[in-house]
Amino acid sequence: MKTYKNILLLSLIFVSAIAEAQGQYGRGGMGRQRNTMPQTNTQEAPKPLTADEMVDQQMPTISEALGLNPFEEAVLRTTLTKYIQKSIELQILKLPAEKTQEAMQKIIQEQDEELKANLTEEQYEAFTELQKNRFKTKKKKKKKNKTKD
Repeated sequence: MKTYKNILLLSLIFVSAIAEAQGQYGRGGMGRQRNTMPQTNTQEAPKPLTADEMVDQQMPTISEALGLNPFEEAVLRTTLTKYIQKSIELQILKLPAEKTQEAMQKIIQEQDEELKANLTEEQYEAFTELQKNRFKTKKKKKKKNKTKD
C-alpha cells in the first residue's frame, strides 16, 4: 500500500510539472499563445490626391467666399490645378531642400501673378485670406431663439 501511495504521489507531481511546463510555452490552455503565421500589414498607404481632386475639394469653399460666377470659377480652377500639379511634380523629383524651396517660391510667385490678373482686387484679397486659413471659412454661429410656451 505504501508503494502504491508513493507511485500515485510521484505520478501526480509528474503530471502537474508537465502541465506547468506546457503552460509556459503556450501549448496549454492558460499560457501565452504564439501565432506561427507571419504577420503582414494589410493596410495600404492612402493614395495621394491628384491636383484635380485637391481643387475639387477646395472649390466650393473658394467659390462661396469669393462670390465667383461660373466663368471665373472655371478660370480659377484651371489656374489652381496647373500650379498644384507643378508643386506635386516638384515633390516627386525630391530635389535638395534649397532647390525645392527656390522652385516652390517661383511656383507661388507665378500663381500669385496669374491670380492677380484673373481676379478682382477684393477677390484676390479674400483668396489670400482663405489660403492663410487653409481654406477653412469661419462658420457663423446661429443664435438659438428660446421661446417659452
